[in-house]
Amino acid sequence: MSARVPSVGDIIVHKEFPPITRHRLALYCGASGDHNPIHVDIDFAKAAGFPDVFAHGMLVMGYLGQALTDAVAPSRIRSFSTRFAAITQLGAKLTCEGTVTELVEQGGERRAKLALTTRDQNGEIKLAGEAVIAL
Repeated sequence: MSARVPSVGDIIVHKEFPPITRHRLALYCGASGDHNPIHVDIDFAKAAGFPDVFAHGMLVMGYLGQALTDAVAPSRIRSFSTRFAAITQLGAKLTCEGTVTELVEQGGERRAKLALTTRDQNGEIKLAGEAVIAL
């Protein structure tokens, strides 16, 4: 982030990720220990009523966290929270953004509140959240 103090409405987080592949899901299973077959076994996913496997919610949250820490030094992050909005399908190309919604002062520290979103290539929100950062 530049030295300029952001204004309300500024997008200070923006990162695009490549499409989610089966390989990415398998790697995430190993890294996270989350081996739920709904994310890697197409037969299991279909038996559960889904057209195919889909991404782990925490993988999508990790993408948003990475986008945030690429834009803002982790030492300046005061809070980060998210809520899952929709299933992220295989092949989704995600874009994460953070927009300044408010400038505040707390405990003598200037801070910005950010509205965070993760959207797929169709504009559907997959994850929404908030962060507070020190300026």
